[in-house]
Amino acid sequence: MASILLLEPDKILGQTYRDALTEQNYSVDWVRSSQTAIGACDKQTPDLVILELQLAMHNGVEFLYEFRSYKDLQTVPVIVISNVPPTLKAISTVLWDEVNIAAYHYKPLTRLTDLINSVDTVLNGAPILNGLTATT
Repeated sequence: MASILLLEPDKILGQTYRDALTEQNYSVDWVRSSQTAIGACDKQTPDLVILELQLAMHNGVEFLYEFRSYKDLQTVPVIVISNVPPTLKAISTVLWDEVNIAAYHYKPLTRLTDLINSVDTVLNGAPILNGLTATT
C-alpha cells in the first residue's frame, strides 16, 4: 500500500482528500502545516506528497525547498493542488524547474477524480506530460 503525505490546511478539503484516497487503498497521513509535514517525513518517507501552496507560517514553496534539501526526499514525487493559479510565471518556474513537481492542479477547476487519476499515474511510474499538465 503506497503511503501519501497530504499537506492541506483546510479541514474540510483535507478530510475529503484523505477519505477519497483511503477509499482507493492508499495510506494517507494528513497534516495541516509544513513543520508537521517535515516531522512526518522524519518518521516515514512517503511514496508521494500532495501539497497546497497556501500555508500559514511557511508557504508551500518554502516547504518544497526544505523538503528537497533532504537527500532521501529528493526523488519523492510531489503533486500540488492549490488555489494559486499555475499561470503565475514565478510559480511555474520555481515548481517545474527548481523543485521538480510531478503535477499541478488548480483547485477551482479540479475534480476529485482528477486528483486521484494523477496520484494513480504518478505512483504507477507513468510520466505526466511536462509543464502544467494537470487541470489548470
